[in-house]
Parts: sequence; C-alpha cells; structure tokens
Amino acid sequence: MSSQSTPSPVVSFPRSPIPSNPLGDGKYIRTAAALVIGDEILNGKTHDTNSHNFAKYCFELGIELKRIEVIPDEEDEIVEASRRLVENYDLVITTGGIGPTHDDITYASLAKSFSLPLIHHAETLHRMAAWSKNRRDIAEQSAEQKTARERMALFPSGREAEVIFTAEDLWVPVVRLKGKLCVFPGIPSLFQKMLHGLTPYLPLPPPSLRPFRQQIHTLLPESSIAPFLTSLQARVKQDGIRIGSYPQLSKGVTVSIIGSVPAKVKELANEVATELSGTVLVDMMGNSDEEAKPNL
Repeated sequence: MSSQSTPSPVVSFPRSPIPSNPLGDGKYIRTAAALVIGDEILNGKTHDTNSHNFAKYCFELGIELKRIEVIPDEEDEIVEASRRLVENYDLVITTGGIGPTHDDITYASLAKSFSLPLIHHAETLHRMAAWSKNRRDIAEQSAEQKTARERMALFPSGREAEVIFTAEDLWVPVVRLKGKLCVFPGIPSLFQKMLHGLTPYLPLPPPSLRPFRQQIHTLLPESSIAPFLTSLQARVKQDGIRIGSYPQLSKGVTVSIIGSVPAKVKELANEVATELSGTVLVDMMGNSDEEAKPNL
C-alpha cells in the first residue's frame, strides 16, 4: 500500500455572521498599522509582501496606513508594539508567528499583551479535523505532534476577543482583539485570501472618501520640476490633495496626485503634464494592481 497521504477532502464551512460595529455605531476605520512578526524577515531569509499588499488594500478602501513595523519573534517586542499600535490606530494587523512550532508565539504574546486567557477554540479544532480527516500523515501523528498542531487553535479568549471565519474553504480564522487588532498568518497567499475575506467584517470609510490617484511621467530631472511641485502642493494642500514625485534612474520622473475628487485630480494632472512636458498615465484607482502606462 502506498504511504503517500490522501489529499484533503473538499469541505465547506459556514462563514461567521457579521457582528456589530466593533468601533461603535457610526464610527469607521480611518487609520491603520501593520505589525510584521518574524525573525525570517529581519534576517533576510523571507521577503515580506504582506505589508505591501495591505498597503494597497488600505488605499483602495480609503484607509490611511500610517505605520508598518517589522519585529522579531520575541514576546516583549510583540507585547509592546501591539499595545502601542492598538492605542493609536483604528485597525492593526499582525502577520506571522501563528504556526505549530516553538518560535510561533504570536497568539500567546498577544494574550499577555491584553491580559486574556489562552483557550483552545472548539470550532477551529473541529474545522481543522474535518479539513484533514483523510490525510494519513496527520492521522498517524504522535500525541506530541497532535499537541503541536492544536497550538494553532490556542487563541486569546474573552469578551475582547472574536474568532472570525472569513472563507468557506479555510479552517483557520482571523482572531480580532479589542475590536481592532486582527491576527493573520504569514503565508502570503493565505494572508491575501483572509484579508479580502475580512472586508465585510470591517467598518469601512464611506465610498466618497476613497482616494483617486493620477500619475504623470516626465523626462525632466527631478531637480528641475521641484520648484513647480512645491508651489503646487502649497496651493492644493487645503483641498487634501497630495503631490509626490518618484524618479527612475535615467528614465525621468513619475509625479503622483492623490485626492478624493476625481475631476479635480484629473484637472491638476493635465496642468502638471502641460507644465512639465509630460504624459498623463492611465488612471490609477486604488483597486488596480496594474502598473500605470502612458496614455498614448
């Protein structure tokens, strides 16, 4: 008989119901922070893409991402950073450190941070077992290995802890603490799936506050366009419009204009293109993953 494991069965789990607004009625997320946890990020073994994808996600939805921090798998670091970020921002995510090994200490550290007990979550254990019931390699695990696996369902618990199942085909949930801090795995594909699955559970800004971005490319050197851009930013700052410039080595400069009123942003983009002998690029909304291209 073959010793190869049988693939996991196709399973479907119900998603969690939408809870009441964790920030309070009428309030919505304005600011966010990302806390990336892992020695492997800091020693260069792993390239972090989760914070980049979170930044794009926030921009799409009109949330201002204010801070990204990378810290090691150390309890004191996780406790200090999580408390500080939850105090200062409306939405905080953590990525990494929720696996079954000795250095996966995120859940335990967050429990300490917010004085919450660690308890095995029964529904998560049930879903974990259902997802892997036909896997021979898991069925044959020793008691010690089973204990390690079940650590992935050992969550901070209590009134200020929520367990949110965001997808029908995943057993792993998002754990939300104090209505703000959401715990994610570090695996990029899983992180993205769960992040987008969490969207209905977040009190998001109204669509009218979502930003619009327009970009202009010019072959002029950045130093030549700096005085104009400085003057332009001073002129439109009161309208909440932000101007940025991003040079490319020997390929000119891309100017970015971000605001909440598309017509105004487009008007300014045309002004900048004319003044800098540049080209207006394809409109860049927050929900686009494509690189801006010349509108030729």
